[in-house]
Amino acid sequence: MGGDRVPPNPDEVSRSPAKALAGEMRVAIVTHLCNARRSGTFQRTASAGGERVALRSPDGSVRLTWSEYLARVRSIAGGLASLGVGEGDTVALLLGNRPEFHLVDIAAIHLGATPFSVYHTNPPEQIVPLLRNSGARVLVTEPGYLERSRATQVLHPALEHLVVVEGDGPELTLAGLEAIGDSDFDFDAAWRRVGPDHVATLVYTSGTTGDPKGVEHTHGGLLFGLNCLQRLAPVSPNGRVVSYLPMAHIAERYVSHYSSLTFGYSITACADPKQLAAAIVGTRPTRFFGVPRIYEKLCAGATALIESDASGGLPAALQAGLARVRGEQAAEAAPVLSDEHERLLGGVREQLGLDQLEWAGVAAAPSPYTVLEFFHAIGIRVAELWGMSECVLSTSNPPDRIKLGTVGVAIPGVEIRLADDGEILVRGPNVTKRYRDDPTRTAEAIDADGWLHSGDIAVADEDGYLTIVDRKKEIIINSAGKNMSPARIEGAIGEASPLIAQVVAIGEARNYVTALIVLDEDAVSRARDQHALPTEPRELPHATYVQEAIAAAVQSGNERLARVEQIKAYAVLPGFWAPGGDELTPTMKLKRRVIVKKYAETIEALYA
Repeated sequence: MGGDRVPPNPDEVSRSPAKALAGEMRVAIVTHLCNARRSGTFQRTASAGGERVALRSPDGSVRLTWSEYLARVRSIAGGLASLGVGEGDTVALLLGNRPEFHLVDIAAIHLGATPFSVYHTNPPEQIVPLLRNSGARVLVTEPGYLERSRATQVLHPALEHLVVVEGDGPELTLAGLEAIGDSDFDFDAAWRRVGPDHVATLVYTSGTTGDPKGVEHTHGGLLFGLNCLQRLAPVSPNGRVVSYLPMAHIAERYVSHYSSLTFGYSITACADPKQLAAAIVGTRPTRFFGVPRIYEKLCAGATALIESDASGGLPAALQAGLARVRGEQAAEAAPVLSDEHERLLGGVREQLGLDQLEWAGVAAAPSPYTVLEFFHAIGIRVAELWGMSECVLSTSNPPDRIKLGTVGVAIPGVEIRLADDGEILVRGPNVTKRYRDDPTRTAEAIDADGWLHSGDIAVADEDGYLTIVDRKKEIIINSAGKNMSPARIEGAIGEASPLIAQVVAIGEARNYVTALIVLDEDAVSRARDQHALPTEPRELPHATYVQEAIAAAVQSGNERLARVEQIKAYAVLPGFWAPGGDELTPTMKLKRRVIVKKYAETIEALYA
């Protein structure tokens, strides 16, 4: 594409043979995928896994070996087939993060069907468009979402079957589904018919306006990406992962669910995010993925642990770790940690449950630099990644050469280039071929040459490492015509205080920037006793400690911003924002248009 800029490859810069290797690898992978499908991959993984644990709950009440996993998949597939599910059909899953999700999803793909996950925060009115677009006639759910599922069926009678994983109502249970399978059903013949071009899943973009788009991913495309992930950060045998984000979040499904059936991970399915810290300690994961808010919470807990050390040993060890990281990032001679400091920081990792971690990734939103620096300082090398529902994993920091604050370089086999305005363009087998039954929006996103136009704006450094600047459609243009990045402004303010959960920068067509600030519920709870904070959320913005802490954070953040970007007025909102609520998508992105409309009166008061 004329005028487009291709970020340099760091391997080219260093004159290593890695570029040629990447090209050879791409040919090898694409050739391999001619006969690849996830159902066949699962068969090989489950057979090799035998009596090792494949799926478990944090408390151990549910525990399935790979042999048991395979047997359950076979019986569930037979039950789904008895309901008429076959090649080309779809199955909707309205489930929390529990072992049954994995069982049903894998069973469906063995039939050549396409399972997809529904965000469990969606009301019936938002589930119906997904069912209509997908054509799903079967929805699998759990007791907590059963009433919502029934209401959805009333609104959409084309949904013929509700299956509930457990319960005593009139609906078919998962055990009942397995019991009705036809003994003559040829399970092996069914999965052997599934090829790399079959659609393995639909990912419905959470979006902020309009009906979600149904992103189609094929078996071959997903396996291509998993092969790339293996080359990027090789998987060791007997890996463990905690799965806790919503399964409608493609990154969660990719890093836990799909990776498990390919690499043989043992999955601990944590349905309650509030129990995540305990689940991590109980699992000792070898791989961990999180969105930035998760790392911020883990960082806050670890920081409190370090600061509580009256001996001063842990704070000194942390400072030594920070000095090492800063030296590494500046490409200078980094100080070597003493054995004692290494021992103390190892103890912090052990208390977090991350002492056996081999790889950690973060994506989905901007990550505070100070949080990334903290984890590197204590010996956990968190790698920022970048991708979308439409292209899954596309860039990553190589584990052995991480640049903090960047999302790394293109993964092997994926092409990345920057358009003239800095928009990231992606091309490769990982990119979806289309949005389901939506040729207009498909053509808007993917051009005739196969480039996906991401909508994310980035800059590349001399080594080809990308830094995301903002979303193309979210750039603030003030009344003087100045373009500003809301993410940059929000990050500067949010990083300045652990009390802050979200910052929303306002300034479109205005003569100065203001902000809405939302408090972090966990941080408030930790500070409540020490600072006599009120228990009523609506009273928190008026508490002296909160006012002083937020004022200091805004002042500190403003010092890092250009004058035109600085926050001139702000409002601390009462209450907390939950993923999937009015203000946040289930993946914790800001619903900017909704927020501006909902808090219009508050915003206008800031400009009065």
